[in-house]
Amino acid sequence: MSYLDVKYIQLVSPRLTLFKKKKADLFNFRCPYCGDSQRRKNKARGYFFRMKNDFVFKCHNCGLGKTLSNFLKDQDMLLHDRYVMEKFKEGKTGKGTTVPNPKFNFKAPVFKKEGIDLDRISDLNTSHPARKYLQDRKIKDLSLFYYCPKFKAWTNERKKTFDSLRGDDARIIIPFKDVDGTLFGYQGRSLAKTATLRYITVMLDEDKPKIYGLDKIDVKESIYIMEGPFDATFINNSVAMAGSDVDIRTFGWRNYIYVYDNEPRNTEIVNRISKSIDGGGEVVIWPKNIQQKDINDMYLAGHDVQKVVESNSYSGLEATLKLNDWKKV
Repeated sequence: MSYLDVKYIQLVSPRLTLFKKKKADLFNFRCPYCGDSQRRKNKARGYFFRMKNDFVFKCHNCGLGKTLSNFLKDQDMLLHDRYVMEKFKEGKTGKGTTVPNPKFNFKAPVFKKEGIDLDRISDLNTSHPARKYLQDRKIKDLSLFYYCPKFKAWTNERKKTFDSLRGDDARIIIPFKDVDGTLFGYQGRSLAKTATLRYITVMLDEDKPKIYGLDKIDVKESIYIMEGPFDATFINNSVAMAGSDVDIRTFGWRNYIYVYDNEPRNTEIVNRISKSIDGGGEVVIWPKNIQQKDINDMYLAGHDVQKVVESNSYSGLEATLKLNDWKKV
């Protein structure tokens, strides 16, 4: 391990939000390039780790990779110059020497199309808490989801994610599958009312978007983009964003409509709706007789959510006018 690299990682660490040392050769922090999640300020997916004899940077959100030297150059030029000089004294490099970025030629993992060795919720006893939770929410197809009695342990068998199994709990597994049915990630929804994190997302393939429902949509039809996977079960031909800001335009879909939660006092949601409209997107603006926050609650209250969504989709100037009338911030 390069003691010099570790020294300069520590020196640049005050500039890195949520910086922490996870192992002797692994450091974690919020990515300074993409900013990590804008919704979850405790999300940290930037890493320094050792590759052969040197440390490199990799963000598991935006995918950017850099040598430590180039990372320091971007974050603190004076610190970079000191680093280069010390490396030069050691005979390892010199200022002006081209240091190529490391090549992250990680082989894409091959996943089974199903890949889930758990009981489907639909196969559980009707009194089982996981099944009862979804039944109480009137989720239509219980076979879409799975029950995991030990989420951390089960996850670590597939991808080393948790350093400790302390506080392991039972969770409902919400699978993320590609258009061909290949499992590339999942969310675990805790059944404990006191859980610190109700949802935990695990990506088996970090290059895939955090979206639920890609295996169920017809791209020739209008696609509804929901806030959460459970909401997506109530709307035909829909997907759900799993806590990520994915640029939907990269999918090449011809017609899609954003369905945000009904929270007119939530500045973040209002801004996201406005941004979608400005980007040329079509959005749902909820009528004032709808008081519930999300699709699931609307359904439980007796609304025909499919009809409500289809009859309240707007774009362009009309969407802007509707948004201005709906928002309360």
